[in-house]
Amino acid sequence: MAPTVPLATLYYLLCYAWNRLPEPADGAPGGPAPFHRPLELLTQLLLQATRRLLRTGLPLAFEEHEEVLGTLRGRVELGPSLARGLLPQGRAVCRFAELGPDAPLARLLAATLSALAARPALPVALRREVQHLRRLLPGAPVGAADAPSAALFGALHRLRWGGEAAFALHLCELLWRHALPAPGAPGRGRVRDFRRDEPLMARLFEQFVRNFYRREQRQYRVFAETIAWQAQAAAPADLDLLPTMLTDTTLESPARKIILDTKYYAAALRPRYDRPRLIAPHLYQLFAYLQNQAPAPGQALEGILLYPAAPAAAAPPLDARYTLGPHPVRVATLNLHQPWPGIAADLLALVA
Repeated sequence: MAPTVPLATLYYLLCYAWNRLPEPADGAPGGPAPFHRPLELLTQLLLQATRRLLRTGLPLAFEEHEEVLGTLRGRVELGPSLARGLLPQGRAVCRFAELGPDAPLARLLAATLSALAARPALPVALRREVQHLRRLLPGAPVGAADAPSAALFGALHRLRWGGEAAFALHLCELLWRHALPAPGAPGRGRVRDFRRDEPLMARLFEQFVRNFYRREQRQYRVFAETIAWQAQAAAPADLDLLPTMLTDTTLESPARKIILDTKYYAAALRPRYDRPRLIAPHLYQLFAYLQNQAPAPGQALEGILLYPAAPAAAAPPLDARYTLGPHPVRVATLNLHQPWPGIAADLLALVA
């Protein structure tokens, strides 16, 4: 069972996970414009991202066009030109690429806003904002929106946009996957709470923690690290059968190296024989990471297992410290139900 992240915290989690610093002007939950459902929060964030893109300029891209022209441009499509008898008229079917803002991201934003404008689950005032902004976007006329394909999202991610464009792309993908089913699909009237999607939230929690440390402290270099097994085999090919060890977050300074593994579970302890116990596979995984590390001379190596804390009424906070072999290990929970300044302070204190 996964924990439920409060909307006030979800705002910051999404911003850091997708490399966009939260701003007071965004109207974050708990501020002047609180939200009651995830769909409202995502819609407002998409409106803000789209407004910024319109102010600064949508990313330009080359788009393929095919037109009948009286002057040569791009590549002449000889077959269609001959079939239509255009060449004797001094015209031809030409295929060419043109740079402009009417590109896949603009069309994706337009389709997403069109679909949101038709969602009865959104408050009327918010739907009006969506409709107004949709009319300002270049591209296809306002109308019914077709669901974008997984291939389109994959192609847009490969463009490796940064900043507001990347943030808007992530928002559109999350909305289409969880709140905007394809036309005619079962359950079109229902809106799923994506916070119940455990694999998705686990990835967001991992990215949130890693990017928070990248942005908010300067003591450590922060990265995800592939650890090589300290292993030998009679047949070298057998080494390729070993599973990959990839850390969620590694924090490294000349004096200290921390392997921080995030686990998105409702509780950091499980009952066993009527007693609470740490989750064994999580501890074994972290211990394997530490055992196969080769820290630099004079560099202290340690590990942290980090869980989101259950609400205070469900379980007390956890902060257990051990020495496993030569390495300090800490198992802790992060209270996501407290105001944001407390969350940020607890994350910084965890590696202080």
